Amino acid sequence: MNQLERIQRSLTKKTMPVFEIGDTVRVHVKVVEGEKERIQVYEGLVIARKGARNSETFNVRKVSYGVGVERIFPVHSPTIARIDVVRQGKVRRAKLYYLRTKKGKGAKVSEREYSPDAKGAAGRKRAKPAETVAVEPVPAAT
Repeated sequence: MNQLERIQRSLTKKTMPVFEIGDTVRVHVKVVEGEKERIQVYEGLVIARKGARNSETFNVRKVSYGVGVERIFPVHSPTIARIDVVRQGKVRRAKLYYLRTKKGKGAKVSEREYSPDAKGAAGRKRAKPAETVAVEPVPAAT
């Protein structure tokens, strides 16, 4: 492991919730105004994730007063206080950029079962097929 990898590992957050594309998240962002610091909540749909390790980012889209607003957040940024997963969406794409052109019900993502500590589709293990057991025939009674 070289110095760059050591620095990157030290900058990553240890406690990040598992969220995927299609999930509705509530991002608590630290905002500095003058000398005061407050937390602003930004809630929307995760439409993309890019990068790896500590350079990973995710796009969150919401509709505010009829106007679509997107914001890009670094996953391991110190300005993010926490991320809450509000609901998990059932999607079949890695990027949901097509939602920019949709309105109303067409822009909705169907919901999948919520499990707060479950891994994503990549982390799920497939069920093993049932094992067959060879049984020897029993001799007939005479």
